[in-house]
Amino acid sequence: MGIVVVCILILYGVTVIHHARKPLPAGVDVATPWRAATDVALLLDTSYVDADGVQRNEAAIFDEVFRLIAAAERLVVLDMFLVNDFAGDTGEGHRPLSRELADVLIARKRARPDLVAVLITDPFNNLYGGIESSLFDDLEAAGVRVIETDLTRLRDPNPIWSGLWRICCQWFGNTLRNGWLPDPVGDGKVTLRTWLRLLNFKANHRKTLVVDAGDDWVGLVTSANPHDASSLHSNQAVRFHGRAALDLLATEDAVARFSGSPDAFSVPERAPVDDAHGDAALRIVTESRIREVALELIGGAEAGDQLDLAMFYLAHRDVIEAFIRAAERGVAIRVILDPNKGAFGREGSGIPNRQVAMELTRAEIDVRWCNTRGEQCHSKFLLRTGADGAVDLLAGSANLTRRNLDNYNLETNVHLRGTFDVPALDAVRIAFDERWNNEPDRVHSVDYDVYADHRRWRYLVYRFMEATGLSTF
Repeated sequence: MGIVVVCILILYGVTVIHHARKPLPAGVDVATPWRAATDVALLLDTSYVDADGVQRNEAAIFDEVFRLIAAAERLVVLDMFLVNDFAGDTGEGHRPLSRELADVLIARKRARPDLVAVLITDPFNNLYGGIESSLFDDLEAAGVRVIETDLTRLRDPNPIWSGLWRICCQWFGNTLRNGWLPDPVGDGKVTLRTWLRLLNFKANHRKTLVVDAGDDWVGLVTSANPHDASSLHSNQAVRFHGRAALDLLATEDAVARFSGSPDAFSVPERAPVDDAHGDAALRIVTESRIREVALELIGGAEAGDQLDLAMFYLAHRDVIEAFIRAAERGVAIRVILDPNKGAFGREGSGIPNRQVAMELTRAEIDVRWCNTRGEQCHSKFLLRTGADGAVDLLAGSANLTRRNLDNYNLETNVHLRGTFDVPALDAVRIAFDERWNNEPDRVHSVDYDVYADHRRWRYLVYRFMEATGLSTF
């Protein structure tokens, strides 16, 4: 019996170590060449309280996504994390984004039967095979290819659990029948296997679009999901034309390939070298390369420079320590965070942002909270403004957390550099200033003291969760 126990422990240990460090699939974790930033635009979904105390929402991102899809002639490739109508107790006013997306894709495929239309997404949308998705059924019936990301090919951010799951449970798949446990996001029942897979806490968290536009190509990278219950969130998107869009397409081809669909679409040839010129340049960064760029931007900032951060989750220790060191060098820093007080009708604990905000304010970094009222402040961007006029924007799907930055989730960001003469960069500056200063006559943010939490035990909980992966952030 003792030998059996030892063998099981060895197997468990080897499984944990291997799947936490194993090689990533080809084409994942990349920084593409710099490209000329052609026709770059910033799109914003913004939530605020007006001068009369009424909650308002201004949305632009998915209107543009739908416009681009409706104009495509040859190819549409989306990679979207949440495509569902799971809502929870979210109240009134939400937009049926998932059905709108499906309808636009189906209509365009019917109008252009030769169009190659592909949706890459995360298995959470059918609760890992535990429920049916009528949206996906309708898309596939219309000829739109739906690719479920093979998350088993990725590393395990929660190895304590995933090591056991890979040994005992992954082999059993899932079923639509015989569910007896509560649906984590709805009113139905799901199997134990759904819950066991959910506890791996990893995802294809990307949010991208590539379409043809005549002889050109258009790419879009966003923080927004076509998810009904997320339709009132604040988000950002960067849209661009040219070769950078084909670079983005190549990163999605990698996901399709390792998920078992190597023939889903083809990627046109493009120059493999830096061909940036003009006033602005752009590149695509995924997975841990996002962390590298963030640390480069923060670590390279000096006195006279400014760093502005808007972030849904901020928890990564290297990033936090880099901000603190930058403040010590005299860099001006402003941080706007979601207070993590709720998600889809469920009350939140405030972890990790309130604990991280405590650290930042003690380092004399200015922090404000988004003035959320049920929705989330879901934007994810870092803006560096140099004293010499140089500007860098890092924006996309990635939160600044271990799971998002250390090669566990799939993530995609855009790194755009130039000056404020570039309209998209100037638009980011204006948007951040409006949120920080509550302009024009709108309440976007509130003082740090409103959600400050200095309890030591909660800070220790955050540090434990971030270090072990036993968390949802």
